[in-house]
Amino acid sequence: MDPQRLKQAYQRLESLDERLTYKVRPRGGGGLTRPSVEMLEEKHRHLAEYTVELKEIVQELIVAIATRPQAPPKG
Repeated sequence: MDPQRLKQAYQRLESLDERLTYKVRPRGGGGLTRPSVEMLEEKHRHLAEYTVELKEIVQELIVAIATRPQAPPKG
C-alpha cells in the first residue's frame, strides 16, 4: 500500500464531500411542489459531476492500496 497516494485520495474524497454532497443529498420533508425543469437539470449536473469524481477517487484508492510505497530518494 502506498500511504501517500492513499492520503491524497482521501483528501480528494473529503474535498468532494465538502463541495458537492449537500447539493446531491435528497431533501427531507417531502415535496409538495414539483421542481422546475431548470432545477432538475441543475440537480442532474451536480449528480453527474459527483458520480464521475467519486469514480475517479475510488479508482485512485484501489491503486493506492494495490501499489507498493515509493522508496524515499537516495542522496
